[in-house]
Amino acid sequence: MTFEPGKAGFDKAEFEKVVIGPSGNLRAPTIRSGKAWLVGFSEEAYGERFGG
Repeated sequence: MTFEPGKAGFDKAEFEKVVIGPSGNLRAPTIRSGKAWLVGFSEEAYGERFGG
């Protein structure tokens, strides 16, 4: 799932529901790559971002 906070239609509540874990922190793993953040594990997203 991709979110673009600066764009029209951004739903902050949905974003928080997806990226915040039960502890109240960002889900693990969280990786910053350039301007993008990958939150949680997705083999597909990692492959797209890191060419794997």
